[in-house]
Amino acid sequence: MEMDLNAAISFVQTHGRVLDRRRLGLLLGDGSPGDVLAALDAYRNPDGGYGWALEPDQRSATSQPVAAMHALEVLADIRDTKSRRPVELCEWLSGHTLPDGGVPFGLPCSDTAGSAPHWVEADATVSSLQMTAQLAAQAHRLARHRADIAAHPWLAAATAYCLERIDQVDDAPHAYELMFAMRFLDAVTGHDRRARALIDRLIPYLVSDGPTPVTGGAEGEVLHVLDFTPYADAPSRTSFTKDAIAADLVRLARRQQPDGGWTVAYTVYSPAAVLEWRGYTTVQAIATLQGAPL
Repeated sequence: MEMDLNAAISFVQTHGRVLDRRRLGLLLGDGSPGDVLAALDAYRNPDGGYGWALEPDQRSATSQPVAAMHALEVLADIRDTKSRRPVELCEWLSGHTLPDGGVPFGLPCSDTAGSAPHWVEADATVSSLQMTAQLAAQAHRLARHRADIAAHPWLAAATAYCLERIDQVDDAPHAYELMFAMRFLDAVTGHDRRARALIDRLIPYLVSDGPTPVTGGAEGEVLHVLDFTPYADAPSRTSFTKDAIAADLVRLARRQQPDGGWTVAYTVYSPAAVLEWRGYTTVQAIATLQGAPL
């Protein structure tokens, strides 16, 4: 089963944020990285960080680690080699990194309306492997195209923290922590000899030919193979059978809704976030189904 690309484009054009509309345009060969960067700037703060609901369920205007992750993801997707934004963002992250090299799950904010409880209640004094891994994964994707990011002290500290923490895993991690750890290891495989072995250690903790349950999530919330290995050229793809990947691509295509977009399985905390997540998820689904590279 193939996706209906025209319906997906129509959905994003009708309901998506400007950022996701421009990301989709660039993915399909219409538009420029500068167009995407201009849309991303709407979420940027003077301190170099990002907020303003770039993460749809964290509605605060304040700069937050999760918004930094989304910004790095966009910067990596467009292969930004010219702007100062990535360096300034790494500097912001340096200012919020704890002594062990990790970044907390979230930072304090007073404008909490519409934000999910896990963001409002985040402990800013404790490093989070889930958050640090997803930040470092996106930074390493960008670092392939930027020597200044590859050599940035923040990324070195975050990478060391993640590798050490993942090496200490001796029980099944939470599904989302496992997902972002896998994506981090994919991003660093090739220039850190430990990464491949750590991927092999994590694989038994997920279901390689079906859904992996999300403990504590919404009813029926699960993650799938392509959540753990979304990029066609990711090193972790070799850990799954071709049949498992093919079956999950079919599953993902079948998840397209009659309106052309995709939905999310997790709890969403505001009506605005419902559409924002759907636009973001639809762009991600198109990229995955088209075999976008790492």
